[in-house]
Amino acid sequence: MIPDKSPRVLELEEKLLAFMEEHIYPNEQRFYQEAEDHGPWKLYPVIEELKPKAREAGLWNLFLPESEHGAGLKNIEYASLCEIMGRSHLAPEVFNCNAPDTGNMEVLARYGTPEQQAEWLTPLLNGDIRSAFAMTEPDVASSDAKNIESSIIRDGDEYVINGTKWYTTGATHPNCKIFIFMGKNDPDADPYRQQSMILVPRDIPGVTVKRSLPVFGYYGVPDRASEVVFDNVRVPASNMLLGEGRGFEIAQGRLGPGRIHHCMRLIGLAERTLAKMCLRTQQRVAFGKPVSEQSVTRERVAEARIMIEQSRLLTLRAAHMMDTVGNKEAKAEIAMIKIAVPNMVCQIADWAIQAFGGGGTGNDFGTAHAYATARFLRLADGPDEVHRDQLARLEFRKQAARNDTGGVDGWGVLPPRIALSPN
Repeated sequence: MIPDKSPRVLELEEKLLAFMEEHIYPNEQRFYQEAEDHGPWKLYPVIEELKPKAREAGLWNLFLPESEHGAGLKNIEYASLCEIMGRSHLAPEVFNCNAPDTGNMEVLARYGTPEQQAEWLTPLLNGDIRSAFAMTEPDVASSDAKNIESSIIRDGDEYVINGTKWYTTGATHPNCKIFIFMGKNDPDADPYRQQSMILVPRDIPGVTVKRSLPVFGYYGVPDRASEVVFDNVRVPASNMLLGEGRGFEIAQGRLGPGRIHHCMRLIGLAERTLAKMCLRTQQRVAFGKPVSEQSVTRERVAEARIMIEQSRLLTLRAAHMMDTVGNKEAKAEIAMIKIAVPNMVCQIADWAIQAFGGGGTGNDFGTAHAYATARFLRLADGPDEVHRDQLARLEFRKQAARNDTGGVDGWGVLPPRIALSPN
């Protein structure tokens, strides 16, 4: 059962909706234009102008459950707010609720030392700096994190870091000041104890942001993807997070909430895309009647509504389970939403592109951006195939446990064999 929204969440929703209407939607065209004009290496002035307004409105750091640092909301409480922000590519950073900073702040809040928090978490919470998460590598299949080849080697009071990372979000941002870097410190250890995470300042010798990477031809929106080279980078031993060999542990703590955030933002994007599709098809006439009255359009609109509602309910269930029984017990639900939601948005965005015709493939209506966002999120935080594999293994395990109890919990899945007469 999904609990009712609290008065506080309802109040935040109302304030957030008002802010979106007053400041976000009217500035979207400016945002896309600045992204195109300035490119991924520069600040976008509209974001910097709107951040203080969001903070003054009390709509800042809403994602962190720890009341000491954030709004103190549960996952399920933040979910509806995250969905509202997801309606616009401009919104999340304005409210300091954007990836990868949200995940990195959660890591620092949970696993960082007081010194690490003072140096990096506080300025991130204030929106003074940005961060990046360096995990994916170009030369190995990073969907299996055990393949990671980058190294973190102890040398006295320092660690020496080597490796090349790519699709590292945010590295080209002028305010990016810190990386959370994942690499191997002991290749001979147990496979899940080989990896560590360590803090690497952006502006130290050996760190080179080699290039910006396009996402479906876009630079800067929906992602500031980057390739970064770490060449004999030396950092103090005190920069290690949690301890050597704890990288997988940190990754699981980081990715659970992050997947919920991605999915709720995507649901908001799906709602916005469907609204555009409905409006467009009502305004256009083809073969003697509005496109909205064509049977294929009505079928797609109906299916889109069903798909959005299914995805939202599944995501809220996952969020509620995370809040009540923890990320580990909710791993099947988290895997389900990470598969279902991006695929749902890809389909709705594709239908919207069809409804807009040629204009749907360009930048005028946001449909192509919506598709690009949903499509790359079928890869981010684990590709569909990995989540499907995990989900199937969990299902086989669950069914085996039922069989072991005898009678398959009374479900009668397999009827008794019937001896057939030879006649």
